[in-house]
Amino acid sequence: MSKHAAALAAAVLITICAAVAIFAIGGAALLNRSGVKAANASSKGSGVSDAAIVQRSQLEQMQVRILQYQAREEKYQQREQQYQQVLAEAQSKVQAAEQQSQQVQSLLSELQQRGLITISNDGSIIIDR
Repeated sequence: MSKHAAALAAAVLITICAAVAIFAIGGAALLNRSGVKAANASSKGSGVSDAAIVQRSQLEQMQVRILQYQAREEKYQQREQQYQQVLAEAQSKVQAAEQQSQQVQSLLSELQQRGLITISNDGSIIIDR
């Protein structure tokens, strides 16, 4: 039984050492005045002034306005892209109409040169045959 008594004495000794270490660390933490403050401490208790609160509120309002302006700018850019597309389509149609007009003019000129039509000064076309 001496083995059991020795093991019991060792366990008690280790437990006492651990308890003393825990109490020493806890006591040092309680007595330390320059410790870290709690993260969720109230703003007045942590020394934050009313001016800082006002500045933070103004900053948040400015951030909201910036987000609103960014959203508005994005809408304007989308509209501009739509207008650019409409303009490109209109320019394409104008170019097609100009090409068609040139083709008609060259056709009329060729018919006039062959003597099939006569174009008068007022723009009327007379068929010669």
